[in-house]
Amino acid sequence: MNLKEIIKSTIIQKSEPIGFDEFMDLALYYPAKGYYSGGAQKFGEQGDFITAPETSDLFGFCLARQCAQILDGTNDILEFGAGSGVLAAQILFELGRLEQLPKTYYILELSAELQQRQQRTITKILPELMDRVVWLNGLPENFSGVVIANEVLDAMPAKRLIYQAGEFKELGVDCQDDTLIWQTKRPYKNDKIPLPVGVAQGYITEANERAVAWVESLSEIMDKGLVLLIDYGMGREEYFHPQRGAGTLRCYYQHKASENPFVHIGEQDITTSVNFSDIAEAAKRGSFEVQGYATQALFLIALGIDEYLLAEQASDKRASLAQQVKQLVLPSAMGESFKVLALTKETQVTLRGFKEQNLLHKL
Repeated sequence: MNLKEIIKSTIIQKSEPIGFDEFMDLALYYPAKGYYSGGAQKFGEQGDFITAPETSDLFGFCLARQCAQILDGTNDILEFGAGSGVLAAQILFELGRLEQLPKTYYILELSAELQQRQQRTITKILPELMDRVVWLNGLPENFSGVVIANEVLDAMPAKRLIYQAGEFKELGVDCQDDTLIWQTKRPYKNDKIPLPVGVAQGYITEANERAVAWVESLSEIMDKGLVLLIDYGMGREEYFHPQRGAGTLRCYYQHKASENPFVHIGEQDITTSVNFSDIAEAAKRGSFEVQGYATQALFLIALGIDEYLLAEQASDKRASLAQQVKQLVLPSAMGESFKVLALTKETQVTLRGFKEQNLLHKL
């Protein structure tokens, strides 16, 4: 039975529409058939989208510089959803060069196929550091050091909401005439997730309860250190702008974007943008301090991405690096749409990555 039939069967068994978050969970993570749990290439030129680490090693090198402010030889790094493993390799390589390696580099990855891919990547690039890398299937009981989540929150299943007759209602997924369709469900309310007021009839947005819960659970296991959340998203005011009345849902299949999650099920990525205000408020409830919020461009510039470029002596390599840097920092590429949110706990340090820009007032 293919994944689309499994989802239809789930709806029929429940005799009512399922929430979009449940649909997204099945489409992305159903064992062996979901987008992230299947074996297809997802990242890079041969996949469906390109992440910042796939774009340039300089991304990971800059993150390593930020990590180095926190690492003291006794603490660790924990990376969530490490993709192909290339970011872990970049960070470990640069921290080795800086002589500030973590005691252990943990990777929390639920996909067995991606775990294997990450192991191959790191073994190929840094075989001498493989003994420092440990894979987890769940949160550790306690943790001190640096937590990294690059393009993780956007892949957490979100609820989809529509404004009708003076209130927000949940948009579910139903099966009609053997076809998956949108179907309005019950009124929606969650005290932890504020919704916009005064919006037009039919206005659509998303609420990511799982991302909020994830941040709260992270605060429970974190003793001391820094959390770096890197993703495409915005603060609440921009997230709920009237021009964004169709929501932020995006699907990616072979580098082509669409807003239709009901095609290529299990073969396309499904994401929603991150409401960083919701995440920051969840962090504060969990006893984190919200220390920094900046565009990816200014974060990388503050960490000296230009220094790597200038240090390259070979003109052909420098030209290649220049193109990579443009992809990471230009507003027309990843520079403005991606943001970095920094949370700290029991850590007093002025984070280098936010010395050029700190947009906390926009959260």
